[in-house]
Amino acid sequence: MFDADTGFDIYQHTQTDARAAQASPRELVLMLMDGLLDEIARAEGHIQAGRNREKGISIAKAIDILGGLDSALDMEQGGELAANLHQLYDYCGRQLFGASVHNDLSQLVPVVRVLQDLREGWDRLGQEAGA
Repeated sequence: MFDADTGFDIYQHTQTDARAAQASPRELVLMLMDGLLDEIARAEGHIQAGRNREKGISIAKAIDILGGLDSALDMEQGGELAANLHQLYDYCGRQLFGASVHNDLSQLVPVVRVLQDLREGWDRLGQEAGA
């Protein structure tokens, strides 16, 4: 059931599940963005250390998270914004794939920049709504 190696990993997974169950849609997006950025950072470390198997696992997880974000888009109701997000997620996925295939850290840089900008926008959205 778990890929976890330690009790702490299982605890973290349980905590994440509990947070997700109580989160608003905006908070879920922020959680996914945080997880995505963390996984990309792990992939970067694996590329630098030459750990190809682990790099592949991290890139696959990151692409899966992008797929989850993309599948949550409502293309009918979301209009141009949803279409633009779809294109950004597609671009990020292609860049991640290229970084993995070529062990090219430079392909991760624009992905991290795009995702940080998107995350910041979602975070600001919540601050403005709460004000």
